[in-house]
Amino acid sequence: SGIAGDPTFVNAALKFGYGENSSEIADGRIQGVQALSGTGGLRVMGELLKKHGHSKIYVPNPTWGNHIPIFKNSGLEVHKYRYYDGETSSLDFDGLIQDFNEIPEGTAVLLHVCAHNPTGMDPTPEQWKEISELMKKRNLLPFFDSAYQGFASGDATKDAASVRMFVEDGHQFAMIQSFSKNFGLYGHRVGALSVVGATAEEAKRVASQMKLVIRPMYSNPPRHGARIVSTILSDAQLTHDFISQCKGMADRINKMRGVLQSRLEETGSRHSWGHISKQIGMFAYSGLSKDQVMEMRQRHHVYCTADGRISMAGVTSGNVDYIANAIHDVSK
Repeated sequence: SGIAGDPTFVNAALKFGYGENSSEIADGRIQGVQALSGTGGLRVMGELLKKHGHSKIYVPNPTWGNHIPIFKNSGLEVHKYRYYDGETSSLDFDGLIQDFNEIPEGTAVLLHVCAHNPTGMDPTPEQWKEISELMKKRNLLPFFDSAYQGFASGDATKDAASVRMFVEDGHQFAMIQSFSKNFGLYGHRVGALSVVGATAEEAKRVASQMKLVIRPMYSNPPRHGARIVSTILSDAQLTHDFISQCKGMADRINKMRGVLQSRLEETGSRHSWGHISKQIGMFAYSGLSKDQVMEMRQRHHVYCTADGRISMAGVTSGNVDYIANAIHDVSK
């Protein structure tokens, strides 16, 4: 593979993210390169932003833990905008809008495409529309992180709705796609970094600048994982099988959300656990404090991250009762 990776893979990834019949792809307004999964693409874009005049980026509070060191190591100042209200276990949309109104014009803003990590709480389509209009009005630069397409709701088109809305609304922006979770290719570092330009020429120039960052960083990406993805996404039947299998995983996780909520309520807990079923994706942002998480580890050997993020993929019909009782024991 060359510096930009496997072009067959890149083309398949762009169509997966932006839509099979995207006129912007056909017109050349969307250009991309293969990236070293999400982390590698985030770092390339961070360095590209820094190199071309950006000094800061805004990320949601909270966000995936690695976002902050990636952007700091790229030379950017990392600022946070309000996203999640821990008191109500819900999206702090009013706070988000207020903060977006105060972010300096022209600033880069990181957005999670779907299945926000770690909260699992996404804006509604109507809220996304309001975010899009406000960012357009204030000339903010969206940078989408897509780590769970197809694995969030089980519907790859639905999971990409926010990105496609921003294209329709006329934004110029960047997106990193990771294929670690939805394709199970963590060890192969498979991703695609793309840009939507005002013209095909502009998009090509940005992609060329991406290659200037990549060459001295890691030269070129590996082949094998990208060829797995392109083989599947270039074949209608294999793509159908992949989407249906993702839906099977997503449906099982969503079912376990309901069961975990029910079991917690059956313990007699005085807390509200409805947020567990309202969230989406791999994780449940439980609301447990760091002290409660540590106590649960010590007393019950149930492990989650210190911020209370539970991997719902690890919750099964065989252990959900034990997990619910452990959570209740440390939070009652």
